[in-house]
Amino acid sequence: MAIVVEPKLISGNANKPLAAAIARRMSLYRGMSVGLVDARIERFNDQEIFVEVYENVRGEDMFIIQSTSNPANDNLMELLIMADALRRSSASRITAVIPYFGYARQDRRTKARTPITAKLVANMIAEAGIERVLTLDLHAAQIQGFFDIPVDNLYASPIFALDILRQFKGNMEDIMVISPDVGGVARARELAKRINAPLAIVDKRREKPGEVAEMTVIGDVTGKKCFIVDDMCDTAGTLCKAAEVLMEHGATEVHAYISHGVMSGPAVERVTNSVMKSLVLTDSIQPTEAVASAPNIRILPTAPMFAQSILNIWNGTSVSSLFETDTLGPIYEGIL
Repeated sequence: MAIVVEPKLISGNANKPLAAAIARRMSLYRGMSVGLVDARIERFNDQEIFVEVYENVRGEDMFIIQSTSNPANDNLMELLIMADALRRSSASRITAVIPYFGYARQDRRTKARTPITAKLVANMIAEAGIERVLTLDLHAAQIQGFFDIPVDNLYASPIFALDILRQFKGNMEDIMVISPDVGGVARARELAKRINAPLAIVDKRREKPGEVAEMTVIGDVTGKKCFIVDDMCDTAGTLCKAAEVLMEHGATEVHAYISHGVMSGPAVERVTNSVMKSLVLTDSIQPTEAVASAPNIRILPTAPMFAQSILNIWNGTSVSSLFETDTLGPIYEGIL
């Protein structure tokens, strides 16, 4: 009689609340308790990372839940060392669940003598013994090609669409989806198609990283409720500036839906004082206390989608089916 191997979860320190939420949702879906594998992840006095797994994982299908968010280097090393510990403990398969994939912005050489760090990190992940990656909204979809192992890239736009349709039910007229740059048009178009809304672009020109010299609105936003959609919000300077430009061009209100709330430096203060009515983030990066308490910031849960994705990977069924509203809608019933 064949032994059915259950999926097992282990979490680093990057986003423990999300890992616990994924375990709870998997318990709900499976009808049996799914917990996090007991392990300790410590630091020696010189901040060297040490991992010890307390449970037997021989022959198990392991899923490491770990975003490589701030502090990016520490969280990345935790992921690699956990993978090595599991590989040397004879786990049958190791999947890295990386809700936020750090270093993704360095996906090409923008100037002479610069690295392509996203490729370097991909090599390190594969070398550590990880056999599959599950992530959310990569900064650029082609980063999947940096890996020589399977990569499942989930999208936040189906969750955003569900939230918009619920929040603005009966008030969907005059809605317009905005891409904050030309490179994000595909992401914005995907959301626009889901909520049956037109699309406009805020074209920005940078003099240097983090500073925007000029913004131009491509499309007529007069009298529109504008929804800016992007994969990442770091210091929120560009986002708040784009919101101002849209209001100056006649928008009635501006909301933003962002996959990854990096929210570093003055980001929360900028958003709080901005013209935006709301900023909606996922919990792919653990929200700081300032983010959680900001009056115009909301957090959408990703645990239901990640839990179902893990189960689909485990039992060999389609992950891309979760991109469909008919599949994802029931999973988020009563949550959004």
